[in-house]
Amino acid sequence: MLYFSIAAGMGMWSVPFGNVLRAHGLESIIGYAFACSGVAAFISPLAVGALADQRVSAVRLLRWLSVGTAGCVAVASTAIEQRWGAGVVLAAVLAQAICAAPTFGLATSIILASLGDARREFGPIRAVATLGWMLACVLISFALNADTSTLAGWSSAATWLLTAACTFALPETPPLETKEPRDIFGVAALSLLRQRDHRVVFITAALYNAALAAFYPFTPIHLTERGVEHATAAMALGQITELISMFALAGLITRWRLKWVFLTGIGFSVLRYGLCALDTKAWLLTGVTLHGLAFTLYFITAQIYLEQRVDPRMRTRAQALLQVMIAGFGNLVGYLGTGFWREACMTDGATNWPRFWWGMSAVAAVVFVWFALSYRGQESREVRS
Repeated sequence: MLYFSIAAGMGMWSVPFGNVLRAHGLESIIGYAFACSGVAAFISPLAVGALADQRVSAVRLLRWLSVGTAGCVAVASTAIEQRWGAGVVLAAVLAQAICAAPTFGLATSIILASLGDARREFGPIRAVATLGWMLACVLISFALNADTSTLAGWSSAATWLLTAACTFALPETPPLETKEPRDIFGVAALSLLRQRDHRVVFITAALYNAALAAFYPFTPIHLTERGVEHATAAMALGQITELISMFALAGLITRWRLKWVFLTGIGFSVLRYGLCALDTKAWLLTGVTLHGLAFTLYFITAQIYLEQRVDPRMRTRAQALLQVMIAGFGNLVGYLGTGFWREACMTDGATNWPRFWWGMSAVAAVVFVWFALSYRGQESREVRS
């Protein structure tokens, strides 16, 4: 239920967000609004991860961050409705992103700490989050008809309050590292970058997510332009393959080297953007469907990799550092960069979508080659790298 409600709260707002801004005359700030998550990821995940590892129960932190996220989403929705201006909207979105950025990492550390065999058990559990995201998109599109409405924001705020309520049913997770000196800002996690494979996994996560960032704000817009009436629900096609791949992940990880799992995920991203570049409704929907494979086979595998290869006392900070690389470097560079790239692909107010998506496919291909050449891997009893 924890993963389900967090993902549902995120999906209800982030998927239709670009179309909501566009419908309220704020299309010019779409790139900046999505980039707020990148800025937030530099501010809160590592510090919150350090608190969870050393001082405060992760469950308690998750509870208050969920309440804060709900409040900030409500303020952002009000600012859009009342036309308080782009600056106020961006400030509210940034505050919401600061509260939300650590939540998935906290939930992941809470759940992984309770598992006996993360390689076999985590995929199906993580699939519950995908189901929450998918059902949230369907609810917004079909039940609420809120693809372009701030009702999506109010629904998200209510769901975040549900997440806060769910934390009261969770067992407390006391910090494992209680010795001095305190790592107040979580910077000790940077020591993980000294190990070559850790460094490659973290850096690739940032680069790969920069390429992936184009998917979230611009695919719903492209779908709408191609005549897809319920774009938010259509985006849930990616969650169907995400569910399938998460249930298959345990088998893949125990049979394949992790390097091939990682590369398969990145390869699907190259293919997905190539299909979107064909610029027809059918191929665009096919590209959306491949998103689940592109996402799961790299990012969920990376979470399991860290759980198996990192000192348990550093567990929450390791997951937080992954979030910094993904939602910080990846989102900030990705959302700003893809925003500028889309502007460069526009002629007379219309986007040249084939040019836009071929460019993103090329970026993903470069990441594929870099990872293939850089990651070495090693054999161990815990995980085949």
